[in-house]
Amino acid sequence: MDRSDAVVGIRNKYRLLRSELDERARRLWAATEATTIGWGGVSIVSEATGLAHTTIRKGARDVANDMDKPASRRIRRSGGGRKSVLQTDPGLSEALESLIEPSTRGDPESALRWTCKSTRRLSGELKQQGHEVGPTSVRMILHELEYSLQANRKTREGADHPDRDAQFRYINERVNTFLRSGQPVISVDTKKKELVGDFSNSGREYHKQGAAIKTRMHDFADKELGKAIPYGVYDLKSNEGWVAVGINHDTAQFAVNSIRRWWTEMGCSRFARATRLLITADAGGSNGSRTRLWKLSLQELADELSMNITVCHFPPGTSKWNKIEHRLFSFITQNWRGKPLYDLATIVNLISHTTTSAGLIVKSAIDEAVYEKGIKVTDEQLAVLAITPHTYHGEWNYTIRRRRKPLLE
Repeated sequence: MDRSDAVVGIRNKYRLLRSELDERARRLWAATEATTIGWGGVSIVSEATGLAHTTIRKGARDVANDMDKPASRRIRRSGGGRKSVLQTDPGLSEALESLIEPSTRGDPESALRWTCKSTRRLSGELKQQGHEVGPTSVRMILHELEYSLQANRKTREGADHPDRDAQFRYINERVNTFLRSGQPVISVDTKKKELVGDFSNSGREYHKQGAAIKTRMHDFADKELGKAIPYGVYDLKSNEGWVAVGINHDTAQFAVNSIRRWWTEMGCSRFARATRLLITADAGGSNGSRTRLWKLSLQELADELSMNITVCHFPPGTSKWNKIEHRLFSFITQNWRGKPLYDLATIVNLISHTTTSAGLIVKSAIDEAVYEKGIKVTDEQLAVLAITPHTYHGEWNYTIRRRRKPLLE
């Protein structure tokens, strides 16, 4: 048999066997064929199968070394094979999240998030930044980061504000500017009020069969226990949250006092050299863009901390996009699912023990202060505030400068 006949014969065998051979079996078979041929066998088998000479020779060594050993199920040595793209490019995950953060969508009661950008488009943008990654790898990384594709769903009514997306981009730019300069950025909001007492809570958890927790039939507030008002502050840089549990009214003073307590309990140690603070908040509620008492209380806080405070409000009807919703509140809701909130201590403990695989830290405390409703802020009080509206949508974006305290005589 001449060389060409040998190549054809081995090629035909390989085509028949290839689908049934794993990597190790393939090189052992090739080495056996080369040994059978004798001199020049490695070159002939390589030409017929496309396997490298080194692979065939390694198979020959395996055959020689493993004659008296039991077969191993491992195909590659430990640590062999192509490295993950995240290992070869450690900055890829952060670069991908920076691309999709401005357009993130999400359900505030779920840890799941999604993006409206395609994997092909994200891959192209990453390549422009110097990251060699294809659409398939982008899809894998998005899955690990808990993103997925979602279809449109008709659930909203009314028209969006024409500058909604532009305001999202403006907020994102301000956030990145503050974070790059090492200044604190917090997302704030009031969580849904919760009934205190042995009331049913949505969700389920494991119990012995027939030993489910018994709760009240009707959800009428207990006059003595009342309702809990959780106001949250989420630190975007440190992935830390503070939740003040109010027992009175959800007012602007309660909101600002919660921010004050976050700074005292957590923020001041994290940002000892901070000179500015950025707050992202909803457009309505106790921290609404039109609430005068909110601005007056923030001015008092700015003076007290000797720190300029910038506020960026999300457009009306877009509270789901506030970071605190899906980075803090959603996990708190998951943590107490199926558990009755018997008293304020139970609520504080459940909030404080909320954790995530990303290292979320949460602290909580009861705010027992009594906050008066209906406080009016006069035009004269508003006029003396050191507040500067931004050029872009000054009703949503503004900075409250600290006022210098008068020197003592």
